[in-house]
Amino acid sequence: MKAVNFLCVALALTAGFAAGGTARAQDKSDMNAPGHAAQGKLVPVDKQKDAAWLATAIAEYPLTTCTVSGDKLGGDMGAPADYIYRQEGKPDRLVRFCCRDCLGDFNKEPGKYLKMIDDAMAAKSKDAGASNAH
Repeated sequence: MKAVNFLCVALALTAGFAAGGTARAQDKSDMNAPGHAAQGKLVPVDKQKDAAWLATAIAEYPLTTCTVSGDKLGGDMGAPADYIYRQEGKPDRLVRFCCRDCLGDFNKEPGKYLKMIDDAMAAKSKDAGASNAH
């Protein structure tokens, strides 16, 4: 009886994974449809290999808080979790999180959070331009 129950559970899990794989494959094909922007992906920063790039990117990074949670970077959660957002045909971008728990929310709506970074960068550039004019 235990073997039958185990087999039923195993078959149910296999069917669930197969259905999930089909849904993901469908979602991916939709992403490649005309008019749909290609999604990028987050990759962890290699602090040795990417050291020079990271130093420049951190100096230019416009936010002092996590785009997802709003928590202070380097606050109670410890050192920021730094990631590179790579998107085909575009330059690499730094995205900083208060912790790794925020990655899931970012990956659900990367455009939303990237826009927040872009808006903060534009405001920072505008402020720098205004202070240079004085």
